[in-house]
Amino acid sequence: MVCENNAVTEDATGSQGSNLKHQIPYEDLRDWIAEAERLGELRYVNGANWQEEIGMAAELVSHEDSAPTVLFGEVPGSLKGSRVLVNIFGGKRKNMTLGFPTDLGKVALSNAFADIYHANEKLIAPRTVKDGPIFENVMQGSEVNLEIFPTPHWHEKDGGRYIGTGCYHITRDPETRSINLGSYRVMLKGKQTVAHNVLPGRHADLHFKKYSARGERMPVAIVVGGDPLTFIMGGCDIPEGVSEYDVAGGLRGKPIEVVAAKVTGLPIPANAEIVIEGYVDASRMEPEGPFGDWTGTYTEKGRVNPVIDVEAVYYRNDPILLGFAPQRLPDEYSRFRAIIRSPFLKKDLEAAGVPGVTATWCHEVGGSRMLLAVAIEQRYVGHARQAGHVASMCRTGVDANRWVIVTDADVDVTNLDELIYAALTRSDPAEDFDLIRGGKAQKSDPRLPPWHREKGNLVNSRMIIDACIPYHWRDDFPEINQPSANHLKRAREKFSYLLD
Repeated sequence: MVCENNAVTEDATGSQGSNLKHQIPYEDLRDWIAEAERLGELRYVNGANWQEEIGMAAELVSHEDSAPTVLFGEVPGSLKGSRVLVNIFGGKRKNMTLGFPTDLGKVALSNAFADIYHANEKLIAPRTVKDGPIFENVMQGSEVNLEIFPTPHWHEKDGGRYIGTGCYHITRDPETRSINLGSYRVMLKGKQTVAHNVLPGRHADLHFKKYSARGERMPVAIVVGGDPLTFIMGGCDIPEGVSEYDVAGGLRGKPIEVVAAKVTGLPIPANAEIVIEGYVDASRMEPEGPFGDWTGTYTEKGRVNPVIDVEAVYYRNDPILLGFAPQRLPDEYSRFRAIIRSPFLKKDLEAAGVPGVTATWCHEVGGSRMLLAVAIEQRYVGHARQAGHVASMCRTGVDANRWVIVTDADVDVTNLDELIYAALTRSDPAEDFDLIRGGKAQKSDPRLPPWHREKGNLVNSRMIIDACIPYHWRDDFPEINQPSANHLKRAREKFSYLLD
């Protein structure tokens, strides 16, 4: 690895000398916007209201990869100069966001990111500085008023406004003092309060429980507008004790500059747009939601979560709120998760000793969790079952999985039509479907019975589909009616004009 122009330059396989270079071309969200505009993928909208119009537009553009990123300004009733940015992960800009050439397709981009990303290697800790643009404006104590920002009402049936969608929480383990960044939604409750919504078992939840056991409130800082790379790291499954700051620094090839928040001392990015700081109060539980979640459905009514008492807010001049609200699947959120998570499913299978895995994909239509696909070169009877069961229960697959489809290496598992065709023609439901009971579900699972959700019984079942050609009579399986590679090449050379 070498540093050039303050950014890491390296080929996507982790070695130098390739034509495929990795370079993060932006320092903060404003640099990112400039890069998106240079790519011709930025649109401006002025005058849209937060009550419904920003949310309406965000939903409209989120489903198509070719749709632009949109910067909303002059939002009525909001702080002068404040803005909202949506739909950052699409088009060529998704490659730019991760630091790769813009001509890579989604599979190549996914694999390139996995090759350059090493959660336990190339860690560069943040550098603490005395000041930064985030302190251009400071509200503390009674001055705090979160309602000045253009926080949208994202979905038609949301229970309120959500200031945190493209955001991450910064917390500190009270025992080890390690810093964690985690992406969790944030509902605006009032001028000086927001909701704390963290899933059980997440690192911020583990920190929260430790503070609660001590009878203390948990200090937290929430970045609701910041550079996309650090936000993405907050949504990755990084091992406990490894700071997302360090991983992001490794990807950049230099430390992220942070400043100490004025109340809790937590490290916050010096160039962030908006940061909320306060304490989680375990003794105060208030309703949170409903909210249109990653499953494409609304969370249940009646959910209660702790409240965060906000003691300080920091923001830059003309601050930008980053919006990343989930929509009906597939959407921007699922595109992002599929590219980030898919190669790690392959790595998990290989780490578990499953041989012959040629490809994996965490499908967008399943929010990158509910539908997992695995391609293998079959080596023995039971190979497909082994791969399917491990995929559903490994670190990448264990949360909220529903279906795993394992098929042969000749199938493009990223192509939903090919995948389902293989399942329909190579598997028999009575012979090739396995069910797993007692899997790890999430509260947002729409199929989770309400009485189980209320009791915290967050379990589901999974279906493993062996969509491989039956191993013991594979030589007698009917030949697939498709042209050979050479035949297809000649057809394209002679008749490709018919598809223009």
